[in-house]
Amino acid sequence: MSDEASLRDELKHLIVSTLHLEGVDAASIGDEQQLCGGGLGLDSVDALELMVAIEKQYGIKIEADDLDRTAFRSATTLARMVAGQLAQAGSTGG
Repeated sequence: MSDEASLRDELKHLIVSTLHLEGVDAASIGDEQQLCGGGLGLDSVDALELMVAIEKQYGIKIEADDLDRTAFRSATTLARMVAGQLAQAGSTGG
């Protein structure tokens, strides 16, 4: 399993646990399934809660300027955004 796939799976579990999605199994969330609006039906408050959980989980700081609506489009786009933040944090030493 690639690092991106592992990160995607971790984020799916984080989505379910953070947002207390009853009846949703992390494995049932498709990699490209829409998270906000349709799909899982997450809203802006859910996205904010998830962003805070991601910051805590991965020890990164996500600035509003770093986000756009596509970051929370799917588990894949979310994983890419987090991987980018982790790489940036690693290259700046923290």
